[in-house]
Amino acid sequence: MIRHRRTASAAAALALGAVATAVLGFAAPASAHVTVNPQEATQGGYGRFAFRVPNESDTASTTKLEVVLPENAPVGSVSTMPVPGWTVAVEKRKVDPPVEVHGSQLSEVVSKLTWTATGSAAVKPGQFQEFPVSMGPLPQVETMVFKTLQTYSDGNVQRWIEEPLPGGEEPENPAPVLTLTAASPSAAPTGTAAPQAASDDDDDDAGSDDVATGLAVAGLVAGVGGLLLGGLAFSRTRRAPTSQE
Repeated sequence: MIRHRRTASAAAALALGAVATAVLGFAAPASAHVTVNPQEATQGGYGRFAFRVPNESDTASTTKLEVVLPENAPVGSVSTMPVPGWTVAVEKRKVDPPVEVHGSQLSEVVSKLTWTATGSAAVKPGQFQEFPVSMGPLPQVETMVFKTLQTYSDGNVQRWIEEPLPGGEEPENPAPVLTLTAASPSAAPTGTAAPQAASDDDDDDAGSDDVATGLAVAGLVAGVGGLLLGGLAFSRTRRAPTSQE
């Protein structure tokens, strides 16, 4: 009787585990979402970034993408790369204080980019599309959050607008996030390489001068030695008796 109860309990546990696995198995995989690539860049720099848009629908195609640039991180220069079969509309907004770009003060910055498919260029089921953008100088912030709307041919709109959670867990509908890091200081102050190169040249010149000086001294010694030998020979010649004596 006890053995029968244990067997029944084990079977029930296995059945419950199978149900839980099935349920969690369907719920666990996270859906693909719009991302910005690369996902890291340097503050103050320029970069080429691509908004990667996967199509998640089994029956509809992606026909429009709207990317909103963060209001707390204005970018002075934003330009788009042509995408075959897609048009792009650029919206701007006023900023105060102005954004400086190459010494110029800009009072307007790009606030939103909208790509719309024409003809058969829509992103079909099982496909993805990238929308390249050049941006800079990148603001002095830690992250840029690009809230994005993805519109399908059946009228459904996927809102990728949720910002990162404090604990690091990914939200259900995450917005594309670009992480910005501070520019690293240069390894050596500007102008230190040139003096070093000059000192190396000075060392080479000093070495050449030493060689020349050594050769000159050796020549002088050799000349003096020759004179001494010549004087001795002449002295011996005068002292030697002649054959007539």
